[in-house]
Amino acid sequence: MGEAIYMGMMSGTSMDAVDAVLVTFPDDHSVQLLASISRPWPEDLRQSLFELCRPGAQELYRMARLDRDCGDFFAATAQELLRQHGIAGADIAAIGSHGQTIRHEPGVGHSLQIGDPNRIAEVCACPVVADFRRRDLAAGGQGAPLVPAFHAALLHQTGTDRCVLNLGGMANITWLDGRSECAVSGYDTGPGNVLIDAWMQQQHHRPYDPQGRYAAAGDVDAEMLQILLEHPYFALAAPKSVGRETFHLDLIEQTLARLGRQLADSDILRTLTRLTAVSVADCIRRHGERGELILCGGGVHNLTLQADLAALLPGFKLNGSDAYGIDPQWMEAMAFAWLARARLYGLPGNLPAVTGARGGRCLGALYAP
Repeated sequence: MGEAIYMGMMSGTSMDAVDAVLVTFPDDHSVQLLASISRPWPEDLRQSLFELCRPGAQELYRMARLDRDCGDFFAATAQELLRQHGIAGADIAAIGSHGQTIRHEPGVGHSLQIGDPNRIAEVCACPVVADFRRRDLAAGGQGAPLVPAFHAALLHQTGTDRCVLNLGGMANITWLDGRSECAVSGYDTGPGNVLIDAWMQQQHHRPYDPQGRYAAAGDVDAEMLQILLEHPYFALAAPKSVGRETFHLDLIEQTLARLGRQLADSDILRTLTRLTAVSVADCIRRHGERGELILCGGGVHNLTLQADLAALLPGFKLNGSDAYGIDPQWMEAMAFAWLARARLYGLPGNLPAVTGARGGRCLGALYAP
């Protein structure tokens, strides 16, 4: 068949869909996208996941059922991608399945992704690599972010400072220092789309703010923004990572209660959008004042957010990762295909400078077909 084909699957903190890609790696510094698919979570399953992210009664029972159901949905997504492109599971070197995160608590050495990989291996009849985060946690790391190693392999360029910004539910950056191949740093900066999406879902029954249009109709409320920026996460030193346990709808409502006055819906969205831009820009400026800013993740479609980033980072040239040959929508799914490949070759998948682990570790558990 020529080059080995890998599949990567990802569902992020936005919990909007499962993304899957088929890729090959012509060499250690390039990736070729063969095919892709994005399947929205069924609404009942999505709501169950949201509920599980909030501690409550019968949590263990609900998790067990959702682990099974999410595993079946990941398997069906993988199978549909293979069917659409006439590829048999036996022709896939491995599937790297991130699963769906329902808890991320690095402070106590815990991160939990569900979506039973046994069910994926059974349906697709090929090796599956999953549970990527806990080995890094066991080595004293944050277990996140993991994509900077992939960014470094594909996007580092000597002589040019580059920052890769992933705007998923949470935002994370990878700083690629142009002076040294080894100088890579990265961490979660805080909320990406998660607060914007949460407010849109509650107030407008829409999953996100299309192109940032709702926010664009409003004005930033300086007092609300200042209260949000006082969140202790922003003052933490790297390495650091964060999840829905920290940034969620309740935080918005608590902030509005503390504000003690009503705001127009568009002003709230405009302020939440600026919060993402300011918190990201503050982190990037700690590394440098100029370079290339490479955008990926769902937030690349938010034009209001992009405009804020451009204004706050005038020394940076902003482009989507498609300008570098990697589709912004599929970056993370590709990364987990790359991590599955690293697992098969027994190579480290983490970057200790990013996660804080005691050293490089081969990540993920392998599930045979």
